[in-house]
Amino acid sequence: MAMEKIMVSGLGKTWLLDLDGTILKHNGHLTEAGDCFLDGAQEFLYQIPKGDKIIFLTSRDVGYAAVTEAFLDAHGIGSYQVIYNLPYGERILVNDKKPSGMKTALAVNVERDVFMQVEFVEDKEL
Repeated sequence: MAMEKIMVSGLGKTWLLDLDGTILKHNGHLTEAGDCFLDGAQEFLYQIPKGDKIIFLTSRDVGYAAVTEAFLDAHGIGSYQVIYNLPYGERILVNDKKPSGMKTALAVNVERDVFMQVEFVEDKEL
């Protein structure tokens, strides 16, 4: 499958990332083996610039916070927040465009348990 390219600015970013089925194996935290990264997800997280903000979204009960965050910390995932107990339905992001016309809301939908085949490429003109 060809890698989709999404053009982004050089400005700092907020990464809103679902956990289960997107970054981690869906419901892995409920198995004896526990959480595991999807192929390519850990490397993707490592390449996010330190100044960017990572916010993980999940329908997991907050009762799994300790085990979830221990897993992320043990694997060297930098500064992040996790929002628990979210509904199972759509996640809707609404943001304003910059006066230049730059779109400040992007969305990527992926197949469950397949890490995204997307490359974010900086566009120096944005």
